[in-house]
Amino acid sequence: MNLSGSLQNPKRKLVIAVTGLNAIDSPGPGVAVIRAIRESNEYELRIIGLSYEALEPGIYLHDLVDKTYQIPYPSAGVENLMHRLTRIHEIEKIDLIIPNFDAELFSFIKLSERLKEMGIRTFLPDLEQFEARHKISLYKFGKKHHLMVPEDRIVNQVNELNKAADDLDFPLVVKGKYYDAMIVNTKEEAQKAFYKLQAKWGLPVIAQKFITGTEINIAVLGDGKGNTISVIPMRKLYITDKGKAWAGITIEDASYLELADKFVKATNWRGGCELEIMQTTEGISYIMEVNPRFPAWIYLTAGAGQNQPATLVKMALGEKVEPFKHYTVGKMFIRYAWDLVTDVSEFQQISVKGEL
Repeated sequence: MNLSGSLQNPKRKLVIAVTGLNAIDSPGPGVAVIRAIRESNEYELRIIGLSYEALEPGIYLHDLVDKTYQIPYPSAGVENLMHRLTRIHEIEKIDLIIPNFDAELFSFIKLSERLKEMGIRTFLPDLEQFEARHKISLYKFGKKHHLMVPEDRIVNQVNELNKAADDLDFPLVVKGKYYDAMIVNTKEEAQKAFYKLQAKWGLPVIAQKFITGTEINIAVLGDGKGNTISVIPMRKLYITDKGKAWAGITIEDASYLELADKFVKATNWRGGCELEIMQTTEGISYIMEVNPRFPAWIYLTAGAGQNQPATLVKMALGEKVEPFKHYTVGKMFIRYAWDLVTDVSEFQQISVKGEL
């Protein structure tokens, strides 16, 4: 009896848990990560959403997310997260977790070995790699590895802003520890930005020299051994008032590929990350930030021929992958708002039971 090809080679069943299901004006990467993984069509997938709030839209996208569980905020501590993940794993038998928020990565990295013992894989940087690219450490990291990074000052008290402004001059960029940045032109504006960012993200706050130029974002995937598996550079075409890309296009420039490769070799980066670049009119590329996870626009990598989330899945499973050599230049993404209609009973269920 002849079996069909699909029966001879059944797809591997995988249960993958993903965070970052919010899709507001500053969206999380989770929905885009899930879309890219599902598009690869190489596995029989069950996607588990891990949410923090009941109004994260990804919870209700049932064509993408099979079931969602709420997890405790990072501020609740590592052990509370571990307890919740253990309970979810008992039900779902998770194969892989892909976290997508900066603030939660410390906890997931700390738990990675314990999760591995339970049979849950991750593919994350280690703590040394994670801390090396932190906003607080980035300027020193750049000097050490001969990468161009704008000069900055770490500010723990509001009165330290005056000295930072004198050193770096106005306009000045004031940044939160995890997210958000504000361009200020006076000391009064700088103080307001300090208090706002302190209240939202805690201390310290970073004051960074303002650099003008063209904003470029680079999605990067490293194997943890110094090898760059994928690089996709994107130029922003439309930017929100929060500085987030609402439209972008893949571009061709060997210098960006070289910069990404230099970063991966310097850090032995493991997993996905995003380099935020400002290229001056003189052609100097400054690394403004290194986000230690996939960006919200990561689905563009699938459209350009280098599906980074799907490739990360393979790497996490221990499959051998070769570095990508080509991608399609001129691929665009345009983000859009879409009204998702659901029943209040679903909202009540996730709010009360913590799962949907």
